[in-house]
Amino acid sequence: MRVNVNNREISTEAQNLGELVLQLELPSQGVAVAVGNKLVRRVDWDAFLLEEGARITIIKAACGG
Repeated sequence: MRVNVNNREISTEAQNLGELVLQLELPSQGVAVAVGNKLVRRVDWDAFLLEEGARITIIKAACGG
């Protein structure tokens, strides 16, 4: 299926958000994910099923100031 991650279309075999996060090799902490501008809690990632064309925003925490 094709989904949009941070305004970039990608192809994935992931069925849920947890699988997509693993595929993208995101860090285990300091990451927030929203689908359709709605934040999805980390505990819900594995249960959150992806749909064709989903708009996903990934935000990574950064240190500094």
